[in-house]
Amino acid sequence: MQVLPQKANASPSLPTETITLDVTGMKCAGCVSAVEKQLTQHRGVISARVNLVTEVAAVECEAGTVDPATLADRLTNSGFPTQPRYAATAENNSQTTDLATRQKQEIRQQLRQLLIAGLLIILSGIGHFTQQASFLSNIWFHWGLATLALLLPGRSILIDGWRGLRHNAPNMNTLVGLGTLSAYSASCVALLFPKLEWECFFDEPVMLLGFILLGRTLEKQARMRAAFGLQSLLALQPKKARLIANPTNEQFDRNSTAVVEIPAELVKVGEFLRVLPGEKIPVDGEIVAGKTSVDESMLTGESLPVEKQVGEAVNAGTLNQSGAIAIRATRTGKDTALAQIVALVEEAQTRKAPVQKLADTVAGYFAYGVAIAAVVTFSFWYFAGTHIWPEVLTPSTGMAAHSLWGHFYQMTDRTSPFLLSLKLAIAVLVIACPCALGLATPTAILVGTGIGAQRGILIKGGDILEQVHKLDVVVFDKTGTLTTGRPSVTDCIPAPDWKPTSQNQSFLQLAAAVECGSNHPLAEAIARSTLERGLSIPPARDFYTEPGLGASAVVDGQLVLVGSQEWLAKHDISIAQLWTDRAHTLAESGKTAVYVAVGATLAGLIAVADQLRADAKTTVEQLQQMGLQAMMLTGDRRRTAIAAAASLGLTPDNVIAEVRPEGKAEAIARVQARGHRVAMIGDGINDAPALARADVGISLHTGTDVAMETAQIILMRGFLSDAVASIRLGRATFNKIRQNLFWAFAYNTLGIPLAAGVLLPSAGIILAPAAAGALMAFSSVSVVTNSLLLQLRYR
Repeated sequence: MQVLPQKANASPSLPTETITLDVTGMKCAGCVSAVEKQLTQHRGVISARVNLVTEVAAVECEAGTVDPATLADRLTNSGFPTQPRYAATAENNSQTTDLATRQKQEIRQQLRQLLIAGLLIILSGIGHFTQQASFLSNIWFHWGLATLALLLPGRSILIDGWRGLRHNAPNMNTLVGLGTLSAYSASCVALLFPKLEWECFFDEPVMLLGFILLGRTLEKQARMRAAFGLQSLLALQPKKARLIANPTNEQFDRNSTAVVEIPAELVKVGEFLRVLPGEKIPVDGEIVAGKTSVDESMLTGESLPVEKQVGEAVNAGTLNQSGAIAIRATRTGKDTALAQIVALVEEAQTRKAPVQKLADTVAGYFAYGVAIAAVVTFSFWYFAGTHIWPEVLTPSTGMAAHSLWGHFYQMTDRTSPFLLSLKLAIAVLVIACPCALGLATPTAILVGTGIGAQRGILIKGGDILEQVHKLDVVVFDKTGTLTTGRPSVTDCIPAPDWKPTSQNQSFLQLAAAVECGSNHPLAEAIARSTLERGLSIPPARDFYTEPGLGASAVVDGQLVLVGSQEWLAKHDISIAQLWTDRAHTLAESGKTAVYVAVGATLAGLIAVADQLRADAKTTVEQLQQMGLQAMMLTGDRRRTAIAAAASLGLTPDNVIAEVRPEGKAEAIARVQARGHRVAMIGDGINDAPALARADVGISLHTGTDVAMETAQIILMRGFLSDAVASIRLGRATFNKIRQNLFWAFAYNTLGIPLAAGVLLPSAGIILAPAAAGALMAFSSVSVVTNSLLLQLRYR
């Protein structure tokens, strides 16, 4: 059971948790609707998201109020065999069914059923089209083929359809079962009572079941390919770890025999492990001995190996390439970066796009609606249609002349009104397909998020994809996002009338003493520059920081202020116009001016500059070419911000400057208030509120955990250019969702009237049940295949 952080919209007094269930037996969108209904009716459950493709249910509930096993039993008793998914431990790891293995077993079982159905179709076809009388053309032989089709390949369909009907949750198998049994029963009546002059059509159940099984086999294989992204992530999780004693870099021996091999999930934080070349690193850790190069492409999408040495971090699932190393475990089990990524991708694939809501609503009532449509079709043709258009009963001018895949045994000069009405009703039952509606969104999300995960782009769900599609403005945080986040001191300008109390103490040293109490990038730059110049940093006390303005501390008994002109003015320290002009000059060159005051006197001016990322300009240009408006958000002075923006090709109108950290979310809200859909790209703690406020928050993985937790898209490689790739991928995936939903609705909108005989009076065209089954199967396969085309585009 996975316990997730409390959601922002949840009551603080009601913490929530998410229970993950593996649900089998779902065949269509109607099944998904039935499962979600069963889950949400349980006491303590807040919401439920079910994915037809991955066969996973994510149930949000009040913490501690719902037993996963009880939920699983509830679904199992409803006809959907279910088991709860717990965090991997030694006790339950052996009981957890591997998804890929189970899917392969299902494929093999479906192939066996398909082979049997194919053989029956061949025998039926030979007997049907043979010109000579033989046992192959004997009607009792075809009765036997139809009976075998129902008992062997069709047995699971009939049982599942009956189970769904019995639990008041009819599904696609229910409709197919009703169609095949109706055709089989009518043919048996015609066989046993020849005086009725009904036609036998035992070939219809055989072909119908064969085409449906063929479509489902193709669909299952396509769904497995759609889930490849997640499967590849799951395959990265190492199974074994080599436990060793505490090594030293000098004494580390790769051939030491003092090694104990244990399951990777049993490794504890602080233990030491040996990793040989060619092996996967089992846990997140820190190298304590040896050096190597590590292939991190499976996590970041970056193909070039990264050199690693003592003191550097390594991640579980990455590949040790060149040297034997010893590592100390820092994060294990579900806490590793890989496990968190897998959990994030799994959660994303259960989150539906809002555009799917209409399809879900339709699917919930689909089976009932189709059954009613079939009854209406039968009633219309039996009681009215065959009387209004009697020519449809004559084979030479009506149905038999233009039947699509429809053939009758013992064809007479005139077709029975009952059988004609029955065949049309059966075709309506079979051709209606909620499967395509159910697969339209999850397969596209599965493929899109899988592609993203392989390329180091984590998208947290289908709802995010829809928001990405609507974006028209992208706002960049400046420091650490557009820039490297490692500013440096470029100028130190002392005030001529300030004299230090100690000859060995410059105003830069005093400023560094104050900045040691802050973690702001500018503060780190001043402290680092001081040490790089060989200067010492004096001790300080009584640190105080005013976000967005500056900091203060007491150094050698004097109050030292470091920050903006407003910060000094707040302490009644006036700045001469000369220094203001100097600060403006520095700002126009893209530098940030920091004032330093000691006591009540200005001590000098420090200029700090942060280099733009190498891919910052091309990223902005590409977004603009995509029709998006790029903007920069920063706490810098406007002159400094405009100078940096100009080098990126941004106009002053696209610069939001002098924004304090707590005001970033408000700045995003003001842009949204002008009718824009906004993406915010950032990396720091200060960016978290703005990331949450934006329609789509995009965080660099090099940023803080808070920013990544808040963001909806995470760029694992830390490349700013991946923001462009994420938006393009989001747009392409959402376009696939819309295409799939369009074809799913269009298929049913056109297919059901065709099956009901709308073209029969005017064109003499009827859709036989077998043809309807083939088209139904094709609709699901086409939707999944359309989603898979996204993989070809990004290959």
